Amino acid sequence: MAVKRKFISTRLLKEGMKIDQSILDSTGRSLIEKGAYLDDFHISYLQEKGVGGVYIQEGIPDADELEQQIPQYTKEVIAKNRVEDRAKVNLTESVRRQVGEGIQFLYSHTDDEGFSEATNNVANELMKTITDNDAVAVDINMLKVSDEYTFKHSVDVATMSMIVGKKHGLSDREIHELGIAGLLHDVGKSKIPNEVLNKASKLTEEEFALMKQHTLFGFEILKKRNEFSDGIMRGVLQHHEKINGKGYPLGSSAEKIHPYAKIISVADIYDALVTERPYKEAIPKGVAIEMIMSMTGELDFESMKSFLSSVILYSVDSIVQLSNGEAAKVVANNPENCLRPRVVGLKSGKVYDLANDISCASIIIL
Repeated sequence: MAVKRKFISTRLLKEGMKIDQSILDSTGRSLIEKGAYLDDFHISYLQEKGVGGVYIQEGIPDADELEQQIPQYTKEVIAKNRVEDRAKVNLTESVRRQVGEGIQFLYSHTDDEGFSEATNNVANELMKTITDNDAVAVDINMLKVSDEYTFKHSVDVATMSMIVGKKHGLSDREIHELGIAGLLHDVGKSKIPNEVLNKASKLTEEEFALMKQHTLFGFEILKKRNEFSDGIMRGVLQHHEKINGKGYPLGSSAEKIHPYAKIISVADIYDALVTERPYKEAIPKGVAIEMIMSMTGELDFESMKSFLSSVILYSVDSIVQLSNGEAAKVVANNPENCLRPRVVGLKSGKVYDLANDISCASIIIL
């Protein structure tokens, strides 16, 4: 998207807009730098001083355009500080197609004779991808198997859960079972009428009560087949339970929730937050990560920690916008804080170690 310059009245300014001119005082000192992101203080100042309007920037430059503008000095700084990301899950187009077709079959053929075998085949594809890549992380910007929400969501949750399970120290057998539970965690929704499942407006109390039964429906689908382990069935049944006992369907306390369900719960909530649905907009990924971090009273802390240290939010070489107005390139990720990578300002060549440099404490990625 190209950057456009637009004149706007100060009474229409909003926090976060990027100003495209410098604001000077009577002595020529710069009070607001060109390229700064306006906050409430800036806007109040402009209005109090009677400034009628200012130029702002709309849109962001294309990554290719920004790449071409990087000075040689900055390129050298980037090369010096660049650290490859940890090995990530890489779902090829072939695997995406196979997995996408497999999960659609599962959710529409729950009574089919080949249901269990098909489930194993899809989990095997994901397991092979993780093993072949020796993956220890997942780039959450690359998850997308199908445009249909239920199928995409199920594969996203399974993929993230398996990587988190690996970080958690589970055995290969347990990771495979966790993958199956992740794939099937919402299979009970196949028993919910589409007019409730895809309703664009708020659900009635009766509709919400029915929707909450999908965990029980899923458990019953698996139980009657007598082919799935207790861990898989409890992962499906309990993925909406909370460690404070305020989840559903049983209000189970922390010690009664299976480890699979604790891991799936984190991945499920994250993916639901960042996915657009008929009744809600998608939440930005960074905001969703912060929301997950705030749920220590509801989510298992160790599962949350494993999740946060297994996801890559800003992959190395991606270009981000900093709150100080500078575009920057990510050069190294921090496994302990996916929100705070090390970046290099494209124009200045300055290294911003967002996680460890106290002088960067006030700078965030927008």
